[in-house]
Amino acid sequence: MSRKEKTSVTIYDVARRAGVAISTVSRVLNDSPDVSDRTRSEVNQAIEELRYHPSRTARSLAQQEYHSFAVAIPSFTSPFQNELLKGIRAFIREPGLDLLICDLGSKNVEGSLRAFLDRGAVRGLLVCGFSISDDLAEDLMDIQSPTVLVGCDHPAFDSYSWDDEKGVQSGVAHLINQGHRNICLIRSNLNSETQMQRIAGYQKALQAAGIPFDASRVVSGKPSYHGGFSEEDGFDAMQSILTTHPDTTAVMASSDVQAIGAMAALKANGLRVPQDVAIVGYDDIKTSRFIGLSSINQSMQEIGHSAAKTLHQRIKGELVGPAEHILIEPKLEIRASSSL
Repeated sequence: MSRKEKTSVTIYDVARRAGVAISTVSRVLNDSPDVSDRTRSEVNQAIEELRYHPSRTARSLAQQEYHSFAVAIPSFTSPFQNELLKGIRAFIREPGLDLLICDLGSKNVEGSLRAFLDRGAVRGLLVCGFSISDDLAEDLMDIQSPTVLVGCDHPAFDSYSWDDEKGVQSGVAHLINQGHRNICLIRSNLNSETQMQRIAGYQKALQAAGIPFDASRVVSGKPSYHGGFSEEDGFDAMQSILTTHPDTTAVMASSDVQAIGAMAALKANGLRVPQDVAIVGYDDIKTSRFIGLSSINQSMQEIGHSAAKTLHQRIKGELVGPAEHILIEPKLEIRASSSL
């Protein structure tokens, strides 16, 4: 079915017009007795006014028992995604829910998610770690189940996202305050919105200190594991930096795993951290705290927990009203890798 053939009115529109949760609309559609006469009348009036024609998915929602929800994620093997999943799992233990993980892979994530949605309706969905297009947003609204975004935002859905520009800006500003001027940035080789924000933060920090921006000092690795966020990518990028910019005294990495790879490359070349080259990572994964890596803390476990709670509340009808958008400002954690 083409998008033009899809109804332009969704169960979300009906819920907003009637001032109720989508679960309440679903109960009305399925003639559930657990709805007051007044609420049923208001929902039916909204349906009539909007000329809403429910899909088979919408009619089945109230007939399904709610014991689980799905998490769509590009990879569940990277440390960043693992931290998010820890927070999600911590929440679902108490209500005794099951977690269905949809591993989208790093290529054609939107196509993979659409294929997952085509295999059947879900009661709730967490979309983590990638930006969604308007077309995909339309498809997500068509499933007529609550959706919460983590790592990006869209007007139609509850979202939790990070101010990545400010995060990198704080890390680079710290390196500048330590006396460094020849600073490189290790980036992913993918042009994601997240990566572009981190490059912008690097530029702004240099500009604020009167240091000229040199695009050749923004370097990515070639392996491209996990979309360029891997130890191998960091190692390869650091080797390139040592060859093309041997005057480099500090490096800001777009992820902790890249920073860990960069530290290994420095050691392989007989250089010390931070005496020869200072390093700051991004994510503040658990390993970073044990190896003394300065990093940008995104509170990933806490965000995973909060996002899962929001989705749970939307499904149960405890949270109603417009989508809520939470922007988190990451915090710099200074450790031995960047401070003598």
